[in-house]
Amino acid sequence: MSNAVSRRILPTTDQLRIWREFIETAEALRTQLGARLQDESGLSRGDYAVLLALTEAAGDRLRPSDLAARIDWERSRLSHHLGRMERRGLIRREECATDSRGADVVLTPAGAVAFQAATIPHLRAIRALFVDALTPEQLDAAADLATALRTHLKVS
Repeated sequence: MSNAVSRRILPTTDQLRIWREFIETAEALRTQLGARLQDESGLSRGDYAVLLALTEAAGDRLRPSDLAARIDWERSRLSHHLGRMERRGLIRREECATDSRGADVVLTPAGAVAFQAATIPHLRAIRALFVDALTPEQLDAAADLATALRTHLKVS
């Protein structure tokens, strides 16, 4: 490959700098939000993602494969995590009414209470760490950026 061709294919130094700033900042934001969530509610980011998906699902229940797809986790990772959540009483697994070979993941009353208790502090942290750091114009630009990337990646 010639230098001219590789320059067209590879990102420039400035593009790589922007990429790294974007990725590292997003990870720092996720880390700080996760730490606040854990400190204020005792829920991990994974717990919250599972509970959110269940509260948004019809009947507060999902098949494990559907839950894994919604939170973008591999089934094995989800299975281990659900075991921990089940031991803490946040979810339970029930036989699926439509498929005796499968199970549904179901939000328990304790899981609903934990999710509700965590939501307001979590939303306040999102406000403090993300929304308040940006101007209205920057928030609009962030929305445009997210839309462009999701469209390019064909993510729903």
